[in-house]
Amino acid sequence: MSNEQKHVLRVALIASPYPLEEAPAPPLGISYVASACEASGAIVKIFDYIVRKYSEEKLKKEIGDFCPDVIGTGSVTLNFPKAANIIRTAKKLFPDAVTMMGGPHVSFDIKNTLTKYPEIDMILVGEAEDTLKELLPVIKNKEKWKNINGIAFFDNGSLIQTPKRELICDLDSLPLPARHLLPMSKYQALGYPISIITSRGCPYKCIFCLGRKMVGAKVRYRNPKLVADEIEHILSYGINRINVADDLFTSNKERVHALCNEIKDRNLKFHWSAFARVNTVDKEVLKLMKDTGCDSICFGIESGDSEMLKRIKKGITVEQIKRAISISKEVGITAFASFIIGLPGETHESLKNTKEVAESLDTAYGYHMLAPFPGTTVREEIKNFDLEILTDEWELYDANRPIVRTSQIGPQDMEEFISDLVDFHKKKWDILVEQYKNDTCNKEDYLIIEGFHRTQLIFKLLSEDLIEDYGYFEEEGEPTSLLLNKMSELIDMEKPFIDRTIVSLISANYLKYEKKGNGIKWFWKHNKHVDHLE
Repeated sequence: MSNEQKHVLRVALIASPYPLEEAPAPPLGISYVASACEASGAIVKIFDYIVRKYSEEKLKKEIGDFCPDVIGTGSVTLNFPKAANIIRTAKKLFPDAVTMMGGPHVSFDIKNTLTKYPEIDMILVGEAEDTLKELLPVIKNKEKWKNINGIAFFDNGSLIQTPKRELICDLDSLPLPARHLLPMSKYQALGYPISIITSRGCPYKCIFCLGRKMVGAKVRYRNPKLVADEIEHILSYGINRINVADDLFTSNKERVHALCNEIKDRNLKFHWSAFARVNTVDKEVLKLMKDTGCDSICFGIESGDSEMLKRIKKGITVEQIKRAISISKEVGITAFASFIIGLPGETHESLKNTKEVAESLDTAYGYHMLAPFPGTTVREEIKNFDLEILTDEWELYDANRPIVRTSQIGPQDMEEFISDLVDFHKKKWDILVEQYKNDTCNKEDYLIIEGFHRTQLIFKLLSEDLIEDYGYFEEEGEPTSLLLNKMSELIDMEKPFIDRTIVSLISANYLKYEKKGNGIKWFWKHNKHVDHLE
């Protein structure tokens, strides 16, 4: 057997920094990629910089210790610049490694990405799992890349984009996401839901969305029994909240029934949420979802203006919006209505109609600003719309700020439109905070304020690596007391609150300590069979 045959490919996957304020779940896409690489026989490690501080020094040490043959990452538009710069740095540090990127942003901005970042050797276009199965065995032989469908790269100055890869017909053939390679205790400490998918694909044609282009118009379903197996696996971590991240979970009512009945038959107890369209739900299906633990549902409504709904090809009516919200409340599911501001042809009148509908629903709602991502119809066919894109600074594409204008509505108009809602929530929040300080708020509001401060504290622990950098003690003392005192020195919050928050993390087994040298070392609990990163 040759040395080449003996060598086992080593793949380093990077979960690139992403704002903790955006409530990141354990990254699902890169977990699927990791499991595909493992299934191909590679040794895989995920370097997660979402819930850890990123630095070039850390990257150099950690990846250097791993000695990868391949370095890859994915991104959405918002964190693309950070992800691409990490690959740029990695390539300079480890020039012999093959570097690659995947995800929705690069899949629809191929030439620009490879031109601006020549350190990226290859882009995986669209769904990557089957591509990797064929690619990894030949990844060190660039001559063979052109035979692999679904990739793009430069060769001698020419852009090579191989034929589009067919979408994966049998999703059940995919191994479960490699969550065992992630620092799950940190995500559990954050308290955000863990995401799963039960299907891929969306049959609708909304002009602002990438779903259909990325995963196809035909919805492909996973076997409900296998989905339930995955849910059981997630629950085994001690997790009790799951978010179904399908493009459209309620696309097929029979399928919803089958999955919910499987959950019932196994007596699985957990809370879950899902995304849905107002024209794909009825009382029967929502009641069944409620009975199996679904307590919240997000409806992408986008606009309260009938003409706008037609223009953006949403395929729903105001009447359907009101009916779906009403039914959700009737069965006891919290409904959240999501609207987009700055859609093509937006006017003061369409904004007024949106505001009236939003307020009439008597449910939680929020506004996002239109972010015309690469690949969306609204961006690719912008000449056909009353819309102007004001910037391509991708880090601004967080849907929280105006980056477009129409002939009648500009950025200032959009900000003024949402200011009433922002001011309302700020005043409400300020009152709650004051009552919290005076110990006059009710139990529910107390938990809301405590939860907010707890999240801020955990953000600081994670983003500044406080446990990793300051959790080693050589002096004598009770381990928990040593940790609490040190964290109180580093965190500008009241010590009693810091103490009870960190004690709760210890009680939940997210934080542990071990003897190390002449002292003790605190660390975030790592998954079985996976080394934690220090």
